[in-house]
Amino acid sequence: MTEKSDNNNLISKAAHDILTLARSLLIVRLRFLDIAIGRLELVPVDSGTFATNGTRIIYSPRHVVISYKNENEKPARDYLHMVLHCIYSHMFTGILEYPELWDLACDIAVESTINDLGLDVTDSSIKAAQAAETVRLLAEVNMLTAEKLYHYFLTSGISEAETTRLSALFKADDHSCWHGSGLRRKDSSDDKDLKDNNSMDDEDDAFTIEMPLPEIGEEWKEIAEKVEDALETFFKEQGDEEGGLIQNLKAVNREKYDYAAFLKKFSVLGETLGVNDEEFDYIFYTYGLKLYENMPLVEPLEYKESRRIREFVIAIDTSASTSGDLVQKFLQKTYNILKSTESYFSRVNIHIIQCDAEIQEHVKITTEEEFDRYIDKMDILGLGGTDFRPVFRLVDDLIEAGEFSDLRGLIYFTDGYGTFPAYKPDYQTAFVFLDDEYRDPDVPPWAIKLVLQDNEI
Repeated sequence: MTEKSDNNNLISKAAHDILTLARSLLIVRLRFLDIAIGRLELVPVDSGTFATNGTRIIYSPRHVVISYKNENEKPARDYLHMVLHCIYSHMFTGILEYPELWDLACDIAVESTINDLGLDVTDSSIKAAQAAETVRLLAEVNMLTAEKLYHYFLTSGISEAETTRLSALFKADDHSCWHGSGLRRKDSSDDKDLKDNNSMDDEDDAFTIEMPLPEIGEEWKEIAEKVEDALETFFKEQGDEEGGLIQNLKAVNREKYDYAAFLKKFSVLGETLGVNDEEFDYIFYTYGLKLYENMPLVEPLEYKESRRIREFVIAIDTSASTSGDLVQKFLQKTYNILKSTESYFSRVNIHIIQCDAEIQEHVKITTEEEFDRYIDKMDILGLGGTDFRPVFRLVDDLIEAGEFSDLRGLIYFTDGYGTFPAYKPDYQTAFVFLDDEYRDPDVPPWAIKLVLQDNEI
C-alpha cells in the first residue's frame, strides 16, 4: 500500500467520522427532524463537494476535511442544508426553464431556515452576510420559500452577475443531478461495494449522483408531513413563533390544484358539431365502401355529446385587500382556460359580478366576442369592505326571474376575509382564495374551497 493510498484512507475515515458526528449532533438538537436526518446514506467520491438526490449524500472526503478545518460547524451546516432540500422537495420539480434561478431560490430558502433555527452546531461566519440579503429579500417577498423566490427572480429580472454573487453566498452543494445532468457510475452494478466503502474511489471509477426518482419524492412528502406535525407540537411546547422551517413545510405540504380540471365541475352535457369516435363504427363504414363501391352502410353522426360550460357565475371580491391586477389576471386565466379547452358552447349565459360590501357591477356574457370586449375594457370597482351575501341574493333573484335554466354554479374569487351566507344555495359554490401565506381558509361546509398562489394565477 502506497503512502498516497494511506493518506487517502486517513482522509476518507476522518471525513466519514466528521459527517457521522454532524448527523448525531443534528439529531440531538433537532429531534423533530430525526426521521429525515437519518434517511440519507453517506457515499464518498474522489472529487466535487456535496450533492444529494433524496437517497444519498455524495461527498468528497477532502472537501469535508478542509471545511471542518476551516470552520468546525460547516459540515453539520451543509448536512442540514441537504436534508432541508429533501424535506422541501426542491429536487422533485422536473425540468425548469431557468434552473440556475431555481437553484438559487432553493439555497436561499434553506440557508434562511438554518439561520432562523440558530443552532450552535451550524453557526457560520457567513451568517451575517446572508442575513443582510434575506432582510432585503423579505422586503420584496413576504415569505422566503423557493417557489416565491423563484417567481420573484423571474418577474424582477435578476441579472446574471447578481445571480452569481448570491449563489456564492448561499450555495453549499451541487444541484446538477436535479436537472438531468447526473451520470451513473461506470460500474453501476457495484452499488453494494459503495455502501460499504469508506475509502476514496479511484479516478477511473468515479461517478456523479443519479437523478432523483419520483417515488423518492413521494416518500419525502410523507416525511415532510410528519415533520410538520412534530414541529407544530414542538413550537407549542416551547411557546415559540413559527419560523422559516414550518413556513416552507406548509408550502410543500399544501394541496396543489388543477384549476382547469376544477372548472369541469361546472360543465353540462350538450350537443356539439363533430364526429363521435366512440359511437361511430368504422368497420361497417369501410365494409360498405368495399362491398357497394363507395356506398357506406352507416354514416357518422354529425353531432356528439360533450361536457361544456353553459351557465355559471363568476363573482369577484373587489375589496381593498384584493389587488386589482390579480383580479384581472384571475378572470383572464379563467377565460383562457375556457377558450383553450373549448369548454363552453357558442352561446353561453355567464354572469360576472363585482362586489365588495355591495354589488358594484353586474355584466351578462353570452358570446366569446362579448367576453373579449369585457376583458379588454374591464375596470375594478369598489375597493371597500367584503361581504359575500349580496352576490348570493342577486343570483337568487336572477334564478327567480328565470334568468338561468340550469345554473351549474358560482365561482367566487376572494382573499377570504368576508361574511358568508348562513344558508346553502341551490347550486354549487366554490370560493377561490388567493393566499400568499399558505393559510387554510375556513369556508362553510356546503362550499368548495380552492387555494391558489399569486404565481399560479
